[in-house]
Amino acid sequence: MREEMDNQEVLLTAEHLHKEFDGTVILKDMNLSVKRGEVIVIIGPSGCGKSTFLRCLNGLETIQGGKITLDGETVESGGKGIAGLRERIGMVFQSYELFPHKTVLQNITLAPTKVRKIPRGEAEKEALELLERVGLEEKKNSYPRQLSGGQKQRVAIVRALAMHPDVLLFDEVTAALDPEMVREVLDVMLSLAQQGRTMLIVTHEMSFARAVADRVIFLDDGEIVEEGKPLEFFDHPKTERAQRFLNTFTYAKVEK
Repeated sequence: MREEMDNQEVLLTAEHLHKEFDGTVILKDMNLSVKRGEVIVIIGPSGCGKSTFLRCLNGLETIQGGKITLDGETVESGGKGIAGLRERIGMVFQSYELFPHKTVLQNITLAPTKVRKIPRGEAEKEALELLERVGLEEKKNSYPRQLSGGQKQRVAIVRALAMHPDVLLFDEVTAALDPEMVREVLDVMLSLAQQGRTMLIVTHEMSFARAVADRVIFLDDGEIVEEGKPLEFFDHPKTERAQRFLNTFTYAKVEK
């Protein structure tokens, strides 16, 4: 836990967020402020709105009420400047979303060269440095089909990092991985947290959540039921609903 977080500026806010799908309410009056450098882990039962919340934060989903701001700028799906704001809110998906016909290096450099207009040589140099950091430099010319699930997910994280986002959103990035591949991805995310990256992470990995989070948000039925520091939340949940949820997990205590 980083004590200096109390003095950090607020970077991302969601105020009175309301989201519906075909008349069904998914998010109800959600309010959240994220400080620069803060790591927030969002947990809760399947179908409670966690992934939808992340997709609203970077404008992939349209909201029916409330407001999302990044550094004072409104994030609005289809709104003016949304493309630029999305560059600043990177997202890593459960399903990798890599282009199958492009190499690892091409996947990573596509957006920096096309969107941010970074010279190819510069983009490739940074991509190789990032790949080396996650132990995948030797895979630069490989295609996604030649990678394991854990390797694909690490490439997806590098691709997001290459855009220099202010905030990184992770949506159940280990859910589709075999157990032995989960650790290699979580290690990369732990390293990013230690570097001071601003991150919102949806996960079912409770040991990881406890180790990486500055704050834990427990979401149920589209509402924030409880939030707190990880040691408080996992050892002494305040609500009966959170207690019942945590009782479904057996997890080891992992130190940062």
